[in-house]
Amino acid sequence: MRLLETVAGHAYGAPAKQLARETGLALPTTYHLLRTLVHEGYLRREKGLFFLGDAAERLGSSGAQQKRRSAVAETLAHWRDAIGVPVYYAMYRDGEIEVMCVSDSPEVPAVEEWADFRATGHAHAIGQCLLSQLDEDARRDHLARYPVQPITPYTVRDNDALLRRLARTRRMEPVVERQEYVLGTVCAAVPITVGTTVATMAMSMPVSQADRLLPAAHRLQSEIGRHLGTLSLSISI
Repeated sequence: MRLLETVAGHAYGAPAKQLARETGLALPTTYHLLRTLVHEGYLRREKGLFFLGDAAERLGSSGAQQKRRSAVAETLAHWRDAIGVPVYYAMYRDGEIEVMCVSDSPEVPAVEEWADFRATGHAHAIGQCLLSQLDEDARRDHLARYPVQPITPYTVRDNDALLRRLARTRRMEPVVERQEYVLGTVCAAVPITVGTTVATMAMSMPVSQADRLLPAAHRLQSEIGRHLGTLSLSISI
């Protein structure tokens, strides 16, 4: 690891003797480790100089991605505790609804995914919010693959009814659903658009607390607005 870190500090490469000196390793040990790291793809050798290899680049990319995901998870946990609701982060990516992160606790448990979130986007606030940010063709393409199927007495009844509802959705307004995905639960989702990323942050709560839903959603939206600059890279995970 010290060798990798030292090589990373030399943008134009470094020879084995210099790396041995800077890491404090014996030269034979340095040569042995360098050969192993080159063989495994973590380093590459060109004209006697050593550079980071593809495997190290992939490792660094994965680490950066984990760091971005941790930043989102920490932010969701803060909002969960501050607002007192489970908080969800989801994206529409490659034609699919993907729930990327959920922050809940025993006091404020998340909704159980009893029906596949990807196939039931018409029934929950997360899916409705994401679909509302797509154009008409993309919405119809999604519904052709995942047609509306009522799953509670409150679920929208067919594709056309859903499309009409989505067309009436006001830009950047929270999307609310009441007991459409699961009885006894209400949900709200806030749209997020960063570049071409279509995303949402959402919350859920028992129907007995439905009067809290919109005020809590507006508070979440305000929090997102204040932190969007620092989160803009992380939410594209």
